[in-house]
Parts: sequence; C-alpha cells; structure tokens
Amino acid sequence: MQTPDKYFRDNHSFSLIDWYAKLITDRVDKLSLISKYIVADAYFSKEKFVREICDVSLHVISKLRKDADLRYLYKGEPTGEKGAPRKYDGKIIFKELDMDYFETIEKTDEYTLLCANVNSKALKRNIKLVIKILANGKHHLYFSTDLNQDGKLIYDIYRKRFHIEFIYRDGKQHTGLENCQARDEKKLNFHFNASLTSINLAKITHWLSIDKEQRKAFSMADVKTLNHNILLLDKFIKVFAINTNSSINQKRVKNLIAFGKIAV
Repeated sequence: MQTPDKYFRDNHSFSLIDWYAKLITDRVDKLSLISKYIVADAYFSKEKFVREICDVSLHVISKLRKDADLRYLYKGEPTGEKGAPRKYDGKIIFKELDMDYFETIEKTDEYTLLCANVNSKALKRNIKLVIKILANGKHHLYFSTDLNQDGKLIYDIYRKRFHIEFIYRDGKQHTGLENCQARDEKKLNFHFNASLTSINLAKITHWLSIDKEQRKAFSMADVKTLNHNILLLDKFIKVFAINTNSSINQKRVKNLIAFGKIAV
C-alpha cells in the first residue's frame, strides 16, 4: 500500500501513525495467521500506534529512545495503607540499574543483555524491556508488549527486522525501484512489485544451489555483474564462434564471468 502524501492526509485529518496502524488493523485476520507480533522501528514506539495494535490482540516489538522514561514495577508486599496499591518502585536510571529487577540473559565481550518487566510512561503500559549495554557503556532499549515473551527472542527478532532495509537499498540501487515515470496507481504498483520480485529471484538463483551452511552474504551488485558478464560473454562467443566446451576454455570462461565482482 502506498503512503498518502501530506496534502491528502491534511484534507482527511489523519496522521502517518493513523495510516500505518489502520493498514495493520484492517488486515488483522490475515496477519494474525502469520504471526501475532508486529516488528517496527523506533518511529512506531508511540502510544497511539502501540495501543491500536494491541487492541486487536497483536503485540508490538520495537525500540525505545535511549532516554525513555521507564519505571520499575513494585514487587514488595502491600503496605496496608489506605488508597490504591503501590504499582511502581521508582524511575529507572540507566547508569545505576537496580539488578534486583533485571535478569542477565546474555553476556559477551562486546555487550550484555538484561531484561525485566517495567512500566513505560510514554506508552502508558507495562512492557518487557531488553537493555543492550555495550562495552563502552552505551545502551540500546528494545521492548515487547508481550510480558511473557523471552527477552533474547525480542532482541533477535528486532535485529532481523533491519534486513528489510537491505531489500529497499538493493531495489533503489540495482532494480530501478524509484525509476518508474508512470503516474497511474496500477502501473506504479506493478513497477514496485516487479522491482522487489526481481531481488527475490536474484536471491533464489544465487543461493538455491548452495547448502545453507556454505551460503555467504548476498550481494545484488555481484549478481548483476555476473549476469551482465554472462550476457556479454555469450555475445562474444557467438560472434567469434569460440568453443566453450573445451577444457582449456572452461576455466577462462569462468574467470571472465566473475570479472568485476566485489569478492571473487
């Protein structure tokens, strides 16, 4: 679905967050068959978006600002005093974490992962928080609205979301995602789908014949270079009537096909 421009949104009185949330809630029946989790970048860690997604029985996994206002959940016994029971036990200070509340779920030379159920004032709800503390003292905050979800899984899922960015990068740089000059909506839809589908086909032809354990990083630039070389070499072979099946020529042909690759 194409995102409407600002002029359209202003005339229909809705924001981008409204639009994105509606895209999901209108398709909740189909999406819930795939997964109950919506993974979104830090832009979507807003109360309105999170609330609307959770209202249709889905969960959000996202990232928070480093200075997010979070509170510990009170674990103590009831005080017995009048009034509502105590819910929170102070603000989380990231330089002085109270380890009585956090569980260490992974520790390496580069980082430490901690998790706990906390309260987010901005999101107006309790969340499962995962803090990644780097060796230099800096930190990153990830969360899920599913309080029972495994902390390591939250971290792994969010990191995989970033691979989506590579798809659009390859589409813009190599398969003409932004190069369509049409203005008709159907033609634009066809162009965008053709551009992104060509990346999927490139990955299939590049990886399908290789065992998963032996697959290296995918490079769309290398795939384009290989196919360009194959096409050009095929033209030379036909013009000069070269026999490519001879043992001496087979190695030369392979070297020519790989010419210009990033990593031969």
